[in-house]
Amino acid sequence: MGQITKVFNRYEKKFLIDEKTYALLKKELDVYMNEDEYGLHTIRNIYYDTLNDQLIRTSIEGPKYKEKFRVRCYGKPTYDSMCFLEIKKKYKGLVNKRRVAIPMEEAERYLIEGKLPSNPNQIFKEIDYFFSHYPIEPKRYIAYDRLAMYGKEDREFRVTFDINIRSRDFNLTLYSDEENEYLLEPGMRLMEVKISDSMPLWFARLLSKYKIYPTSFSKYGNFYKKSLKEA
Repeated sequence: MGQITKVFNRYEKKFLIDEKTYALLKKELDVYMNEDEYGLHTIRNIYYDTLNDQLIRTSIEGPKYKEKFRVRCYGKPTYDSMCFLEIKKKYKGLVNKRRVAIPMEEAERYLIEGKLPSNPNQIFKEIDYFFSHYPIEPKRYIAYDRLAMYGKEDREFRVTFDINIRSRDFNLTLYSDEENEYLLEPGMRLMEVKISDSMPLWFARLLSKYKIYPTSFSKYGNFYKKSLKEA
């Protein structure tokens, strides 16, 4: 099966909001935005890193350039469902995400056995180079439940809300629902705003109205720092 690829270039802003603020904001967002077709859905990820956690340690230091690799699926996967192999890079705030969609079975053949699919496309070759450059392995499972919205006038303007952000550093498979540790306090949501250029004025006014301020927040980074404190 051929690989389906997609490339994203955008800026991402993150905000932490409580349940009350979410309810007020969501009501106003419904005027300008639509929920995507999936509604509230679960996203599962396996983040890869070196044995000494080089990628996440570098990322936490706040350099101008940072990168990571993850495997992502939507919902609970089966061996023939699609998953995404993703390289995510960030340079001076601009996020570049390059990903390829392939069946789980093919992904596992590559990730476990190192077997490339027949006729790998350009992005898959970049992923293979990433693996040759960094001796990476599965390090952390992170899942969350997401509601995504897109602008009625500008579909590229997206806002997502993540709840139940959970993780584990054992049994690193996308198939398992094993007990996890949680990142946020009950009722808190991570809001991410994804823009290709400038933020719409109406949205900036809503942030000001509800006193919502941006924060530096990394799911993988926060779980990693939490694990260091608990060690």
